Amino acid sequence: MVSKIFSFFKKESSRITEAAFLIGGFALISQILGLVRDRSLAHVLGPSATLDIYYAGFRIPDIIFNSVSTLVSITVLIPFFIDKLEHKDKESARSLLNQIFTVFVAGIGIIALLSFILMPFLSHYIAPGFTPTERASLITMSRIMLLSPIFLGLSNLFSTITQMYKRFIIYAFAPICYNLGIIIGIYLFLPTMGMVGLALGVALGAFCHMLLQLPVLASHGFYPRPTKKIDWKEMRRIFLLSLPRTLGLALSSITLSIIIAIATTLDTGAVSIFNFSFNLQAVPITIIGLSYSVAAFPALSMAYAEGKLDVFKKQIVVVARQIIFWSLPVMALFIVLRAQIVRVILGSGHFTWSDTRLTAAALALFTLSVVAQSLIGLLVRGYYAAGKTRRPLTVNLLFTALEVFLAYGFLYIFRHVPTFRYFIEEMLRVPDVPGTEMLMLPLGYSIGTILNYYAMWMLFKKDFFRDGEGKPLRKTLFQSFSAAVLMGAAAYGMLSLTGSIFEIDGTFELLGQGFFAGVIALIFGGVILTLLKSEELAVVLAALRKKIWKAQTIVSDGTEMTQ
Repeated sequence: MVSKIFSFFKKESSRITEAAFLIGGFALISQILGLVRDRSLAHVLGPSATLDIYYAGFRIPDIIFNSVSTLVSITVLIPFFIDKLEHKDKESARSLLNQIFTVFVAGIGIIALLSFILMPFLSHYIAPGFTPTERASLITMSRIMLLSPIFLGLSNLFSTITQMYKRFIIYAFAPICYNLGIIIGIYLFLPTMGMVGLALGVALGAFCHMLLQLPVLASHGFYPRPTKKIDWKEMRRIFLLSLPRTLGLALSSITLSIIIAIATTLDTGAVSIFNFSFNLQAVPITIIGLSYSVAAFPALSMAYAEGKLDVFKKQIVVVARQIIFWSLPVMALFIVLRAQIVRVILGSGHFTWSDTRLTAAALALFTLSVVAQSLIGLLVRGYYAAGKTRRPLTVNLLFTALEVFLAYGFLYIFRHVPTFRYFIEEMLRVPDVPGTEMLMLPLGYSIGTILNYYAMWMLFKKDFFRDGEGKPLRKTLFQSFSAAVLMGAAAYGMLSLTGSIFEIDGTFELLGQGFFAGVIALIFGGVILTLLKSEELAVVLAALRKKIWKAQTIVSDGTEMTQ
């Protein structure tokens, strides 16, 4: 029995790992350009009132994107189109695209117009801490950025066709075009047009994201056209299937908007620091957690649909083990090397050393929940594959509310309990840095997320697992945690050693120090995992020897506007 389970683990892990590596490769390219975008913002503006307004300007467009645009998501639409094409009914597939296109454009157009009109009213809730002058700029920028959810929503719809015909490269390059648009806004539009130029850069990036899909649609005869013939029964089916996922994404976006609204009441630059650190911690979550979860979703759906519950559960365990295997060591390295990471990626121009230290501290607090965030993504997809969409929605509703409550609560304690404030500042080594109260926001976010994962895992085990079926996770958890601790210790030791021998006072010196410490840590981790006979390490090495680019998978659809 044990040998059968191990054989299944090796087979399924290898297949899913290959697909995850392919998705992760695409994600890595996009994330690198996203970091270039963030470095450009840090260099040109630094954590400032202007950058705070820029980030706050995303909030309403982002909520619209997650509340409306994701109703036409790839995950839901592809089965509808594939079903029609399998029955050799391409004309019906074209008609479906035209219907969705018409309904979506009409719906999001109305919502965008209402948001445009109500923006002065909404701005008081988005940024309660801004001055009247700052709020006026916020209104202007947000109104321009309302173009983004329209273009990105259409791109989501069009990429259904792109992916259906396996044109993954085209879809993978779309986020790159989006970030290039923002970078053009920073360097070309901002100097001549001011803050409006930044917003126009976002709109340009979103337009390019959509534009890249159109040649594929045209080549396959799927160019979208408005139509008056709407099958409202089918539209209702699509809407109901999309609704649980859309509500979950909208909930997360609203929660993040509330936390950022709190940040606007703190020192100038708090919103910028929060977003910089949030974007940095999203890198491993996107490359590891999202890649594995998306790669596993088709197999999970098929296993459950065919009534193979044992296979479904084993798939969950297989992917969870891989996520833990990667995420724990990455979490340790991010915490230990946080200052080096932040300074090398963001540290230039108007981004000062104090900004670096505060962002690094916020990054460390966000990183505490990297494993939890990645595993939540897997469990949510497990529930979706089983057709049980209410459970994750209910759990996320409760615990995203808890995240906001914790952010408020920790902020109150930080302000009124000197011992707690002293402990946090000393632990993160920022006692002399102004604006440390903003650290309570990532702390509340991370603790709420960890509790969210724990509650969802308890419910998931109750719904799907029998006693003892989740035990393989304990072995991986022990091995990866052991490797992570020793990797963190090795990296910290190398930082201390090089810091005492060499004068580390520049970006290149920090890059060399961080790179050297990271390499030594990885060697330590590899040795430890080899000695512990890690099955996950063996699977990864086997997958790397194969032609990963030939793996069959579906690239994930976007779930949030890139800021």
